[in-house]
Amino acid sequence: MRTNRTPTRFSGIARLLHWFMAAMILCMLFLGVFMAGTVGPAYATSVAIHRPVGIAILALALIRLVNRLIVPQPALPASLPRAQALAAKASHVLLYTLMIAMPLIGWGMLSAGAYPVVMWGGVHLPPILPHDTALFAGLRRAHTVLACTLFATILVHIAAALLHGLILRDGVFPAMASLGSRHRA
Repeated sequence: MRTNRTPTRFSGIARLLHWFMAAMILCMLFLGVFMAGTVGPAYATSVAIHRPVGIAILALALIRLVNRLIVPQPALPASLPRAQALAAKASHVLLYTLMIAMPLIGWGMLSAGAYPVVMWGGVHLPPILPHDTALFAGLRRAHTVLACTLFATILVHIAAALLHGLILRDGVFPAMASLGSRHRA
C-alpha cells in the first residue's frame, strides 16, 4: 500500500549505499595519495586495487542516483534558511557528479594512456577513449583536481552533518545515520 507520507529517514538501501560508498571513497582518496608518492611493487599493488574499486564506485554511484531519483527522501527542515537548503542541494549534485566523473575520467585516462583497466578475476574493461598521450596527461591532471575537489566537498559534507547532528539537532543527521524506517504522519 502506497502512502503519501514524507519519510523521516532515508531508505535502508540509501543508507547502506551512503555509508559503504563513504568508506570506499575515503579509502580511494588516501590510496590515490599513497600511489602518487610510491614506486615499485607497492605502486603496482595499489593500482591493482584502485582501478576495480573505482569502477565499483561508479556502478554504485549510478545505482545510488537511480535510488535517489525514485525513492522518496526526507525533506529538509523547514527551519533551514533558503541559502543553506540551496547549498545542501548543490553540494549533493556536486558529490554525485564527482562520484560519477572521477571513475569515468580515470577510465578515460587509462584508455588514453593505453593502460588496461583490469577488474578482479582478470576481466579487462574496454578502452573508452583512443590512445593519446596529450589526452592522457590532461585527464591525469583533471583526475587529480577532481580528487582534491571531492576531498574538500566531503570535508564540507562532514562538517554540515556534524552541525546538524551536534548543534542544530534538526533531524537531518539521524535521517541518514539511524537504522529505523519511521515516517512522518
